[in-house]
Amino acid sequence: MQRRPVKISRDKNSTQTIFTRFMLVIAVFILWIGGISVRLVHLQVNQHEWLLSEARDQRRNQVKSKQLRGTIYDRSERALAMSVNAKSLFADPSEIEDVETTAKRVAAALKVKPAEIYKNLSEAKENGKRFVYLARRLDEDTAQKINEALKNTDLRKFDEPRFAGLHWREEQKRSYPYKTVAAQVVGFSNSEDVGSAGIEQSQEEFLNGAVIRRWQNRDRLGRVYEESETEEDEREPPKDVVLTISSSIQYKTEQALEEGVKAAHAKSGMAVVLDPKTGEILAMANYPTFDPNNYADFPAENIKNKIVQGSYAPGSVFKLVTYGAALQEKLIKPDEWFSCGNGTITAGKHEFKDPHCGTAISYTKALAISSNLGAIRTGLKIGEDKFSNYIRQFGFGEETGIELPAETRGLVRPLESWKDDSLASMSIGYEIGVTALQMTSAFAAIANDGVRVRPHIIKEIRQADGKVIPAAEPEKTTVVSPQAAGELRKMLREVVLNGTGREAALDGYTSAGKTGTAWKYDPKIKRVSGSKYTSSFVGFAPADNPSVVIAVVMDEPQGALRNGGQVSAPVFRRIAQQILPELQVPPDAPTEEQNAAQKVQGEQEIPVESEAQPDAAINSDSKTASIKNVENKNVESRTNEKSGRKPIESSEKKPEKVFEKEKLVSDKPPKEVKADANKILKKEKDSVKPKSSPVKQKPAGETKNKSSGERTRIVP
Repeated sequence: MQRRPVKISRDKNSTQTIFTRFMLVIAVFILWIGGISVRLVHLQVNQHEWLLSEARDQRRNQVKSKQLRGTIYDRSERALAMSVNAKSLFADPSEIEDVETTAKRVAAALKVKPAEIYKNLSEAKENGKRFVYLARRLDEDTAQKINEALKNTDLRKFDEPRFAGLHWREEQKRSYPYKTVAAQVVGFSNSEDVGSAGIEQSQEEFLNGAVIRRWQNRDRLGRVYEESETEEDEREPPKDVVLTISSSIQYKTEQALEEGVKAAHAKSGMAVVLDPKTGEILAMANYPTFDPNNYADFPAENIKNKIVQGSYAPGSVFKLVTYGAALQEKLIKPDEWFSCGNGTITAGKHEFKDPHCGTAISYTKALAISSNLGAIRTGLKIGEDKFSNYIRQFGFGEETGIELPAETRGLVRPLESWKDDSLASMSIGYEIGVTALQMTSAFAAIANDGVRVRPHIIKEIRQADGKVIPAAEPEKTTVVSPQAAGELRKMLREVVLNGTGREAALDGYTSAGKTGTAWKYDPKIKRVSGSKYTSSFVGFAPADNPSVVIAVVMDEPQGALRNGGQVSAPVFRRIAQQILPELQVPPDAPTEEQNAAQKVQGEQEIPVESEAQPDAAINSDSKTASIKNVENKNVESRTNEKSGRKPIESSEKKPEKVFEKEKLVSDKPPKEVKADANKILKKEKDSVKPKSSPVKQKPAGETKNKSSGERTRIVP
C-alpha cells in the first residue's frame, strides 16, 4: 500500500521562500536607507559649507553701491561739482535668446544704431560673458522712458526693464553745473568715479565715498522679500571741499581772458587773481577751456592747467626781482640817475644793446620804459650769489605748494652752472623758466609789504557731519623789507602812469605793474623764433594798498599789437575794473568823468613796447646767439602814443627846482654822473643849483630825454 506525500513539507518550503524574500526586501531597504544616510551625512557634514553657499546664491545676492562723491564748492557755497544718483543699463547675454531682436529693441529705446549693440552682445554671448554695459549713468526720467519702451507684458520678471536679459545698475553721476567755469581747477572724475584732473584728482582721498554692501533675499520668482543691514568699507564717509575761488570773479576773469585771446589772435592765455594778504586764489583761468561734463570731447591740451603745469620765459616782468633785490640791498635809489653811455653794456662775451636808455636816466624811468641796460646794470651790482638767493626767496625754482596736481618747479639752474652772461640774461628775465602762479606770487610779495604768502586754493574741508576741517595756515616768507617793497610799488606805479603799461590804468582806482614780452624758443628750428612771443602783464590795485594781484599771460599773440602792454595790460584792466567794486574796494583815484570835467593841458608821448625790436640786442661772433647763453630774447621797446588823460603827479621825490613837463614830472635830475657823460649833461647840470642855493635862475631851456621822447622844461 503506497503512502501519500505529506503536504506539510510543501507548505514549509513556501513559507521559507516568503520569509527569504521578505528578508531580502528588508535587506535592500536597510541598504538603501544606509546609503541615503551615508549620503546625507556626507552632504550635511563634508559639503555643508559648499551647499549653504550655493543655496544662498540662488536666493540671496549682494548689491554694492558707493556713497555719493563729495561736493566741491566755491567760497560762496556754490556747487562747482556734485554727484547725483543715476542708473546704468546692462545686459546678461546668457539670458538672451534672440540677440538680433534684442539689439534692435534696445537701439530704438536708446536712439542709437543697433550695429554696435549687436556686436557687443554677440561677442559677449560667444565668450560666455554675463555683463555688458548698454548705457551709463542715466537720470531717473530717462530710465523710466526706456522701461516703457522695452516693456514686455508677457514676460514674468521681477525687475525693470521687463525685457529678457536686461537689468539696471544703481550708480552715481558727476555733474558740473557751471560747465566751463574753473574747469581746469575743478577737474573731472572718470567713468569709474575716480578723480582724473584738478581738485577732483588732488583731493580724491577726501571726495571718494565708501563702498556700501547690501544683502537681498529673493523668492523663486526673484522678488526681493528681505534686505539685510548695510555694510561699509573702513574708508571714512566722503567729505566736501570748499575752494577760495569766487565763481563770480572766475567767470568775469574767464570772459575778459577769452576776449583778450581772440582780440590778440593768440594761441592761448592764462589769468590769475590772488589776494596778496591771504594768498587766496580768487580766480584761475585758462583759455581755451573745456566742459567737465563732456571732457572726452575736448583735446588734452585744453584740460591741462598751464598756470601750474607749464613754464615760460618771463622777460621784463622778472625785473621785479632785479630791482627788488637792489632796493633791499640799498644798491640803488629810485630817483638816482645813471649814465647810459653809448647804449650798450657788455657781460661776458656778449654785448647787450639798448637804444631806449638815452644819455642818462633814473632807475624809476628805466623800469617804466623797460630799459634792459638799466636792469642789467642793476643785476651786475647785486652779484651772482645774492641774485641767486633772491630768485629762490621770491619763490622761483620750487613748487608753490598749491593744492593742484602736477605742479612744475619751473627752470632755475644751479649757480655753479651759470655762464659768464647768465646774470645779465636773468636780470631781464631769460635763462629762467617760471609758472604764471610763481610770477603772481612774487608780485604779491611786493604788494604785501615784502611778505610772500604761500598761494592756496582750498579754504576748508567739511566732513559729512558738518564739522569743518580748516586748511592749514599758509606759510609766510619775508622777501624784502616794507620800505623796499614800498619803493618798488612806486616804481611799478610809474610803469602804468608814464611807461609801457599805460593800458593798465583804471577808472577810479590806482594800479601798478610790469609788462613783459619775450621771444619763444622754437624746438623745430632750435633757436628763438622772431614770430613767436609770450606777452604778459602782472600788476596790482590799488597801488598803495593792494587788494588784488592780477597776472595775464598771452601765448603767441599775432598781428601788429602783440606786446605785453598792448595785449595783456588791457585784459588786466577789464578784470580789475569789474572785480574791485565786487570786492567792495573803495576807489582811490578820480574817475574818467571827473577827469573829463577838468582841463587837460598838453600831451605827452607815451613809450610803449614795440613788436619790432627785442629788449636786448646781443652781439656775438656767431650770427645767432646760442640758446644756451640766452634762451630767449625779450621784446620791449617803445612807440609813441598820445594820451588825453589828466596829468597825475608823480610819487617820486622832487628837487627844489621845479621841473615842469608837458604832462608829468617823474625823474629827478642827476646830481652826479660818470665822467664820460659830463659833457653831454653840462647844460642840464648847470641849470640846477644845489639845495642850499635859492632858485632864482631863469629857465635854461629845454632838454629832451631820448629814452622817452619827453620834453623837460626847467622853470623857476
